[in-house]
Amino acid sequence: MKKMMILLVAVIMVMMNHSCSKEKLEYQAGDLSVCIEAGDGWLHDYPLFLGINKKNPPQIAIWIEDANGRYLTTLYASKKIATQGWVGAHGNPRKEALPYWGHRCGRLPLTDGMTGATPRKSFDVRMRDKAGLRQCRVMIEVNHSIDWNDAYPENAEAGTANYSGGDEGSGQPALVYRTDVDMDSGHKTFEAILIGHSSPDGTDGEIHHDMDGITSALTIVKRITIRVK
Repeated sequence: MKKMMILLVAVIMVMMNHSCSKEKLEYQAGDLSVCIEAGDGWLHDYPLFLGINKKNPPQIAIWIEDANGRYLTTLYASKKIATQGWVGAHGNPRKEALPYWGHRCGRLPLTDGMTGATPRKSFDVRMRDKAGLRQCRVMIEVNHSIDWNDAYPENAEAGTANYSGGDEGSGQPALVYRTDVDMDSGHKTFEAILIGHSSPDGTDGEIHHDMDGITSALTIVKRITIRVK
């Protein structure tokens, strides 16, 4: 068990031109490739000034748990949330951004080797296991800022079920995906499934399975595939 807790990984992230199917990394046998394919909602309008919008990619975290669901290590997290480098947040830690990962990880900021700006297209993260872990869970959480809709409006009041941080909050809550990987199963490809959403206001670290009211957030990610090399 101690061996699992000191899991060592080497992570390389690259932007892919069109999809994760294009191989641009040198892999070794047993490496895991986490391929995040961008959906139609990957880029989201974020207002700057005078009606000018910026197309922002989502906040995202990718981490590993053991087969029993115990957090092991973070592979990658968006730089803004990982370093608490929110522009114009005035000290607000934006706990509603990726709350499930935040509660699981339990420590910020992260080291630079685990962080980076979210690519504007589909991308690939590589995991190299140095501890011989044969079964694990790959977890992914994604979220857009100010992703308002009728169920999660900008004017929702603090303390209500659909409050998501106020003016600069999330709107629709972060979505959580999971893949159970068994290196001994003979399978080389594992597809992630959507298992629910995080707390809208970030006050708890639970998974909420009721997806009523989630609309455009479902289009952020098209597909997540984990491949054993």
